[in-house]
Amino acid sequence: MPNQQNSELSVLTVPAFNDNYLWVIHDGQHAAVVDPGDAGPIRDALSQHGLTLTAILLTHHHADHIGGVPSLLAHTQVPVFGPRYDGIEGITQALGEGERITVPGLALELEVLDVPGHTLGHIAYVRRTPGAHWLFCGDTLFAGGCGRLFEGTPAQMADSLAKLAALPDDTLVYCAHEYTVSNLRFAQAVEPDNHGVALRMRDATAKRGTRLPTVPSTIGLERGTNPFLRYTEPGIVKSLVDAGRLKSGASPVDAFAALREWKNVF
Repeated sequence: MPNQQNSELSVLTVPAFNDNYLWVIHDGQHAAVVDPGDAGPIRDALSQHGLTLTAILLTHHHADHIGGVPSLLAHTQVPVFGPRYDGIEGITQALGEGERITVPGLALELEVLDVPGHTLGHIAYVRRTPGAHWLFCGDTLFAGGCGRLFEGTPAQMADSLAKLAALPDDTLVYCAHEYTVSNLRFAQAVEPDNHGVALRMRDATAKRGTRLPTVPSTIGLERGTNPFLRYTEPGIVKSLVDAGRLKSGASPVDAFAALREWKNVF
């Protein structure tokens, strides 16, 4: 269970299910959990590190992100922060674009971004402290990829990803799934001349060979290697056209949609 140190706060990586990551932000005493889809691993992490739960942060309504909330609340009543428009019951503080929160029990301020696409009400949490830029983005942005469009449109997801891509290069990307190797395999197919993708694939494959997480990544790394942030690059557009998935002269949103549809069946 790796522990990423950053200033006075740390982030614990808590694996769950087949490929989920749950995040525990703590100061050595108090802790907030992001997207606790399973309560068991969270309780184990809190116990192992001697932490007291003080808050729950949710990004969207899917069960593998909220399923553990009732069990956690049965043991400890804490505030539950989450998206205003994603249909999650039991949220005690509903949030949307531009709002800021101070996480109970922690010296942690987070800004909220609306990032619809995967779901219509999906939000992300951003820490903008100098030297400690963090992003908790749920299933919007993945290492080397992005979430499926279960509810939103390609235009919505493209806009959401552009919002995240505008964050500082050193922003750590705490996404919610270990999909990196499969995402990079697709990235190599659509942008074969991107040497950064090849280097990243080598690194990610080595980490997974020893069962180490490939996340968090950084926004800078994503901008250079993630095809869903690079869908307007000529090489990617050419790959889409050559594969018969896009007509020449199509709009950028059409290119994004074609790229996402290709990944769905890749």
